[in-house]
Amino acid sequence: QVQLVESGGGLVQAGGSLRLSCAASGRTFSSYAMGWFRQAPGKEREFVAAIQWSGSITFYADSVKGRFTISRDNAKNTVYLQMNSLKPDDTAVYYCAARYGSARLEEDEYDYWGQGTQVTVSS
Repeated sequence: QVQLVESGGGLVQAGGSLRLSCAASGRTFSSYAMGWFRQAPGKEREFVAAIQWSGSITFYADSVKGRFTISRDNAKNTVYLQMNSLKPDDTAVYYCAARYGSARLEEDEYDYWGQGTQVTVSS
């Protein structure tokens, strides 16, 4: 019972930064763990980051660890993905997802998905 809308994607030079936002509807937003996934053309969708409902516990894919930061503002019903030191390999459609309960890394554990936002990193 939640809808997700991503925003903040765009074109950026390698080494640059972007911040993605995912606005969620629903009065029980704080009860949901949130995740970010991404999918490049011709490739499988992969896990990027996840955050517990409290915001105190986070998880990251090895490929983005140290460069990306996931956070959430429950008062604004919004989850963020701060992406620094972007690489061309980060180019993908980024999706946010919600799961009732604890954070998980598996795609099939998430119940709700946004429409995705394109991130393109040029050399």
